[in-house]
This record gives sequence, C-alpha cells and structure tokens, in this order.
Amino acid sequence: MKIVVVSDNHGRMECLREIPQLHRDADAFIHCGDSELPAEALQGYVSVRGNNDFAFELPDMKVLELQGQRIMIVHGHRHLYMGQPDMLISKARRQGCGLVFYGHTHVFSWIRADGIHLINPGSLLHNRDGSDPSYAVVTLEGNDVSVQRINWNPQKR
Repeated sequence: MKIVVVSDNHGRMECLREIPQLHRDADAFIHCGDSELPAEALQGYVSVRGNNDFAFELPDMKVLELQGQRIMIVHGHRHLYMGQPDMLISKARRQGCGLVFYGHTHVFSWIRADGIHLINPGSLLHNRDGSDPSYAVVTLEGNDVSVQRINWNPQKR
C-alpha cells in the first residue's frame, strides 16, 4: 500500500493538485493540516485541522485503518511539548495506532519510538531546517513500514 502524506502548504495550491498526478498509483493521500484552504481544495485528501486552519471544519484527529495498520493523523500542535514526541506516542497508544502522521514542525522526520512510527512529511511551503519543501511516501507491506522523503521544488521541474 502506498500512502502520500503532506502537510503545511499554507495556502499553496499547486502542490496539492500536482502531487496526486505524480503518484497515480497511491492508495491514499493524507494532509496533516495547515492548508489554509477551503475544504473543496482538499478533495481527495484525508485531512485534519492545523493551528492555522480557521475557514472550515475539519477534525483535530482522524484514525484510519489501512492494510491492517491503525494510523493516527493529527497536526501536532497540541501533541508536541518542547519537540518531544511523548504526547504523540501516548495518544497513539490510547488509540491503538502503530503509525502517526503529523505536521506542524516544518521538518521532515521519521522515527520509531516505543514501537510506534512517527512520520512528519515536512512542509510544502518551507522547512525550518533550511532544506527544500518536502512530503512523504509511506509504503506498508504487512508489518513493514518504509518512508521516502520527496523534495518539492516546482522551480526545478
């Protein structure tokens, strides 16, 4: 199963239209919040609300079951304390989830902590670590999880 995970495009629409065209074989598209766009601009994406999403109603959290894996989707602004993932891990455990997709930090990250995969695709606008804007492609094969960072730079296309 191929899942494309994006976050923090902050009003930038071209990426949300173009990324599905680049991954026509994807089984799911996830948006981890801070789109700053109306709901109709997010069609085709399973989406949650970020701290900059005020124009429409989206849930703060969503749990999906894909390929036998439970996945928690949040923006992360209510679940990170001083950059530490403990609150995310605790919430994921309570939800019975082995994967967490989150945004907010504008930094790509994939770590496994206490048996839970924490995946942040970075930002489609700008990453705070100075790297190119990015998103993630997550592949699930049974219990195996792999994550690929894809840099998003339309000027280089």
